[in-house]
Amino acid sequence: MNKAEEFEELRPLLFSIAYRILGSVGEAEDAVQETWLRYDASATRPDSVKAYLSTTVTRLAIDVLRSARVRREEYVGPWLPEPLLNDPYEDPERAAELSDSVSMAALLLLERLTPLERSVFVLREVFAFGFGEIAETVGRSEAACRQLLVRARRHMNEGRPRFEADRRERQALATRFFDALSGGDVDGLRALLSADVTTVGDGGGKAPQLARAVVGADRVARLFASVYPPMAEVGITCEQQEINGQAGAVFRDRDGRVLHALVLDILDGRIQAIRSVINPDKLRHLGPVADAWALDREVRQTLRRSR
Repeated sequence: MNKAEEFEELRPLLFSIAYRILGSVGEAEDAVQETWLRYDASATRPDSVKAYLSTTVTRLAIDVLRSARVRREEYVGPWLPEPLLNDPYEDPERAAELSDSVSMAALLLLERLTPLERSVFVLREVFAFGFGEIAETVGRSEAACRQLLVRARRHMNEGRPRFEADRRERQALATRFFDALSGGDVDGLRALLSADVTTVGDGGGKAPQLARAVVGADRVARLFASVYPPMAEVGITCEQQEINGQAGAVFRDRDGRVLHALVLDILDGRIQAIRSVINPDKLRHLGPVADAWALDREVRQTLRRSR
């Protein structure tokens, strides 16, 4: 097997590591590409290609995360991870860990960790790397890595999300939600929401959004029921699909361009949180992006006419 073939075989793992550390599809892809360039330029063959590539992509991701944290502190409005439709890495023995760790709720918890804590947690808890491998990767002793993991676990366990285990039940509830949404059915929406449901939108100052944050079943139901029917009138469609391992949907304009991605956190038969990413910079990997400002003007005109 030549270098290119070895790399392509491991690319899904490398991307999945980088994405969980960075919460960004674009930055993860860049880290993977830089890993390939370094591997291709290397004159020596490592004893373990997997260890070499995993170490390289992790170190690159840590460097990017350190600079990204400064940008995120200056971010306009709430920051959410870039939506991921498909995690390319699969491991049946760790399916639960992989699914939970890629959810937006888990990625937001990971934001609380230092870059080293985040990397150690991802490598150990998600991908089951040995402490010797992790120590070599992050440049710390095994004892230090164990301490980093203890601190990371403590932070994660304080707010670790739990989701509906049955995927079919989750998708069925999501279908009811989007049906009620399209019909502007306030009562139907309210019945699906937890009493303290929260909704948050990430526009990054580059797109309009429903609201910075809304809490409570009645307020959230009324907000969504008032806005989405007029969106349908101007040709916006809802494509239900799994996003970051959770139930969600991608909304598109009349020409099929991506407007925003919406993700539902579901537990105990109710929707606990609704997260919407509408920042165009975070949607370009999904395809051509819609003009959210122009669509917002159309929707507002439709609302005014209906009053």
